[in-house]
Amino acid sequence: MARSWRATHPTITDSAPVVHSETLLQPQSEAELSALVRDLHASGRPWTPAGLATRLHWGAPLQQAGAAVSSRRLNGVVDHAVDDLTITVEAGLPLADLQHALAERGQWLPVDWPWGTAAELGSSAGTVGGLVARGLSGSLHQRHLGVRDQLIGIRLMRSDGVAAKAGGRVVKNVAGYDLMRLLCGSWGSLALITGVTLRVQPIRRARGLLVLRGLPTALEPLRQAVVGGGFTPDWIDWEHSEDQGCCLRLGVASISDAAVDDQLNQIKALADEQHLASERQSWSDPLPDPIAPGADPAWLLRLNLPPARCAELLASDTCQQFKGWCWRVSAGRGSGDAWQAQGPATPAYAIADLRRQVADLGGELTVLIQPSVPESQEALDAWLDAPSRPLIEAVKRQFDPRLQLARGRLPGVATPFS
Repeated sequence: MARSWRATHPTITDSAPVVHSETLLQPQSEAELSALVRDLHASGRPWTPAGLATRLHWGAPLQQAGAAVSSRRLNGVVDHAVDDLTITVEAGLPLADLQHALAERGQWLPVDWPWGTAAELGSSAGTVGGLVARGLSGSLHQRHLGVRDQLIGIRLMRSDGVAAKAGGRVVKNVAGYDLMRLLCGSWGSLALITGVTLRVQPIRRARGLLVLRGLPTALEPLRQAVVGGGFTPDWIDWEHSEDQGCCLRLGVASISDAAVDDQLNQIKALADEQHLASERQSWSDPLPDPIAPGADPAWLLRLNLPPARCAELLASDTCQQFKGWCWRVSAGRGSGDAWQAQGPATPAYAIADLRRQVADLGGELTVLIQPSVPESQEALDAWLDAPSRPLIEAVKRQFDPRLQLARGRLPGVATPFS
């Protein structure tokens, strides 16, 4: 039977190139998607769930990945309950388009732009489904939590082509197992996300930004005062680079300019007491600025560690010896990114040492992008084995018994299993 889905070679996509994948398949409807996946399942062929395919090269390298099955043609807004502050969309909807549609009604989805999003947005921000599949949170987690906390409903395509769903279109929906949280952060290893329902918020028009500069050890007491006090910043980040030094950057949004000014003035007063330099800046967009360094860096790392240990890491000799690197880590959450912006690629053994130091501080390090290595050498594992690896593998076999999806990529499992 003839199929009508589009098959393209990776080099002709309108965004970043697809890697580790033979073909990009773009079904036009959920029915076509189901038929395609059933064919793949019947033949036992591997395939990789994808959105716009801009970040398929992140994380553990795919092995015998087969075709990438994209949701990019499933990109509509299904329902926007403006008064209920919820929206249901297809997973292939670009995140930038979602935020634009919400902004027209005075609302927004409080999640960060993915790393690598350009200031002009477009396809560089990826899709809503890709955002959920990666499950990475950033600055806005300080006040609004992560994307998994905004999910109230999800639709998915199983590896056998059967459609399933969990949650619903209302906030108070707690029947059964919370499948949404299982899919969030699964990196396409369990199913292809086809649609989501999300909680949204009204845009608060009054906003202000404050930058506080100093050594990490000098800034840490102020961080503790802001995070542990009565302040309500939307985000507060550690930022560190070789040329700009270290700073705390925080944004405050509220219903009035007076409320914003009051908080920022109090924080500035605390900075003055501790002899820290401060600078008030404008903040025009509800979301923090995206990070778009241009081409992919040699290294891109995801850090997660206790917030109280971030300053210790940034002040360490290990961090100071990383030349040409930039760091942006949520000061209230302890999660963020580090990337090599310039210079010769840092040796893999130095990244391994950094990973051990992060572990000693009670955190973990994920390698999202790394330089290619000769066949005689082994690349660093994207993530290490989690203590719950046996459970992770058991869940994988329940969702994908033929191990067809995203082969070689299973969060919490360092080496592929068969």
